[in-house]
Amino acid sequence: MKKFTRRSLLLGTGASVGVAVSRYLSNEDIPHGRWFPSPEDTPSKLVLNDASLLNPTKVAKHLVVNDDPGEKLVTALRSELNEARAARRPFVASAARHSMGAQSLAEGGSAVTLDQNWLEPDTASGTYRVAAGMRWNQVIAQLDKIGFSPKVMQSNNDFGVASTFSVNAHGWPVPWSAFGSTVRSLRLMQADGEMVTCSRSENADLFAMTMGGYGLTGVITDLDVEMERNARLTPTYEIMPAKSFGIKLVAALKDDPKIQMAYGRLDVTIDGFFDEALMITYTPSADQQELPPASGSGFLSKAAGHVFRRQVGSDRVKGLRWYVEKHIGPRVAPEAVTRNSLINEPVATLDDGDPKRTDILHEYFVSPYRFAGFIEACQDVIPSSYQQLLNITLRYVDTDKDSVLAYAGEPRIAAVMLFSQEMSVRGEHDMARMTQALIDRTLELDGSYYLPYRLHATDAQFQRAYSRAPEFVSRKRALDPGLVFRNALWDRYMAKL
Repeated sequence: MKKFTRRSLLLGTGASVGVAVSRYLSNEDIPHGRWFPSPEDTPSKLVLNDASLLNPTKVAKHLVVNDDPGEKLVTALRSELNEARAARRPFVASAARHSMGAQSLAEGGSAVTLDQNWLEPDTASGTYRVAAGMRWNQVIAQLDKIGFSPKVMQSNNDFGVASTFSVNAHGWPVPWSAFGSTVRSLRLMQADGEMVTCSRSENADLFAMTMGGYGLTGVITDLDVEMERNARLTPTYEIMPAKSFGIKLVAALKDDPKIQMAYGRLDVTIDGFFDEALMITYTPSADQQELPPASGSGFLSKAAGHVFRRQVGSDRVKGLRWYVEKHIGPRVAPEAVTRNSLINEPVATLDDGDPKRTDILHEYFVSPYRFAGFIEACQDVIPSSYQQLLNITLRYVDTDKDSVLAYAGEPRIAAVMLFSQEMSVRGEHDMARMTQALIDRTLELDGSYYLPYRLHATDAQFQRAYSRAPEFVSRKRALDPGLVFRNALWDRYMAKL
């Protein structure tokens, strides 16, 4: 059997396919990027990739840092940064590299992976000081022991804390905005190696740029973050027309301020595509005594994973999954679960495992009152593509009052979509076409899209969605005139501004 490499999957495997690709597609034809050689095809062992598996990138140097955020860490980072600056190569610090458009990579650069386990809680102030590279599963484990929980974090626990701040991710907890809204301060190493403290009262402009700034302002070493009391929560399930979900969720949050977590799901079958929604809300249970330790992926999650993966190419399985989620899940799910257990779920639970396909995320933000128009846009655009939509999760994000590159200038419904994409030129072109169509329709609704994913948006779409980007770029150039902190997101959209 012929062995498939990443290159053969992307560029075709037969001679006739290869001729067609070379004749009709050049690097410039690939949507806003180019194919890199796979690790198997390059002599260099210093090749890193991200969660998309579509960005194998040669780097000049890769360093994994485990030190606590003290003088030893600062000295090591400063040394690496000075070396990169002297060599005129980019410098990128990241954690798990879950972004999908090389936002955490720079070709020929120095790459630092932060992988730490250091946290100091302050129960009196309701905060914890945490190392930049600490993963959320580690944070949950430590806070759980003292009866606390992250106030806001992503819905999966694999990511680094500073990375969450750098992309300003959000999750299920309500009624807050994204994670950045719960960060009180941070320490940042700037391009010249200087360490500064940033907060809403100290270096406030730099704090606002770094929140959702994708590492372009410097390297975060540690953060001071708000935490919440852990609690046993009881779920409530409600089925409704998909178009009414936005207004229904806002009304639920207004009517019941005790709701701590909330999300929604939509039917993704072809016959019922985005017609029906399931809203799940969690409120504190009457019994808050002797909370059990935070659990990980339970039997239901693992069993659901097997069904989840069989949805590719099978509307019957998608229908089965929706039936289980809508009717069986509420009956067999635990009557109560702790807040920490709800958020303590790894991405690996739903891992792909198919070398010919990759999972690609999209995310769009629209006003709750215009959500019905977004449903119509998705119904028009997605079914006509080659893409396999496996899941959509709906969340509430309050107004972002801080970050320069904000995606929620008002309260929004966030629509997080997971696609299974064929790893081929056809698959990538079709994904770019579909993405641009969805962004156009979302912008028409005065909405926005999220930046950590594939860089398929056009320049005009990026600038319309992120109108303060020129301001961000101007201030970044003043802070970092040598452009030592850069990545594919900068190169693709910002370098030309």
